[in-house]
Amino acid sequence: MSGHEHHHIDPNAGDRQVLLALVANFALTLVQIVGGILSGSLALIADAIHNLSDAMSLVIAYGARKLARRPADGGMTFGYGRIEMVAALINYTTLIIVGFYLVYEAAWRFLDPGGIDGWMVVVIAAVALVIDLATAALTFRLSKESVNIRAAFLHNLADALGSVAVIVAGTLILLYDWRLVDPLVTLLIAGYILWQSFSEIGGVIRMLMLSSPQGLDLLELVDRVRSVPGVAGVHHVHLWQMQEHEAAFDAHLEIENGRWGQADAIKAEVKAMLTGEFGIGHSTLETECSVHSCDRRELLQHG
Repeated sequence: MSGHEHHHIDPNAGDRQVLLALVANFALTLVQIVGGILSGSLALIADAIHNLSDAMSLVIAYGARKLARRPADGGMTFGYGRIEMVAALINYTTLIIVGFYLVYEAAWRFLDPGGIDGWMVVVIAAVALVIDLATAALTFRLSKESVNIRAAFLHNLADALGSVAVIVAGTLILLYDWRLVDPLVTLLIAGYILWQSFSEIGGVIRMLMLSSPQGLDLLELVDRVRSVPGVAGVHHVHLWQMQEHEAAFDAHLEIENGRWGQADAIKAEVKAMLTGEFGIGHSTLETECSVHSCDRRELLQHG
């Protein structure tokens, strides 16, 4: 079988780490913006803008974590867990906008490099690198468990790499007065941000579009359902990612002729199999006698 796994995590874990990372990012953003203006370095300002997006991503991630814990109610019968996917989508979209903005600014700086204080750039970027690595470390463990926190973590990781690039740029300006290296490094930072964001945002969109969970083969799952004794057929199948760590399945089960009296037991066996072999804890199964089942028996049917 596909061996789809579920991760059981403490929903209250990590709030303090996220808050500490949030405070550090806002403080660093202020320092970098002031330093970038005083030094005349676009790369440092680019790093500051990205750092501001880091801080905002943590605000969104933190708020989403809190909201996701609210229980289901009449307005949100599935609960609020999917808000974390929405938060991740917002954060990745923000990163993409930041990336294209930095490309635009770097293009103008190639035409007019301007004066740059290399020492100030190196010192501020070094401080930024330490803080970036510390905030990334605070969210690293949580990033393995939540797409929402992973988006915020990748913001910080990209900014740490950006700080390294800015240090290199400032050093080259000090040693050789290569001012064009500043917009060149800005383009590298922007390129990394865009590559990272486009590679991650697709998975988030798929989850929001109720796609089948990665790692689960729909046809394999359906064949396994059909193999349960008493099941004559399966149709109207839906398999989707209800929340990041929770898959859901619904279908119509055709019960073999002459075994309608065992329909409840057969359904219970299918449910147990879905949970035990595929990790699907939420399943809705409608049973039908194979003689009087739906007129339309497509495996997948919309509506």
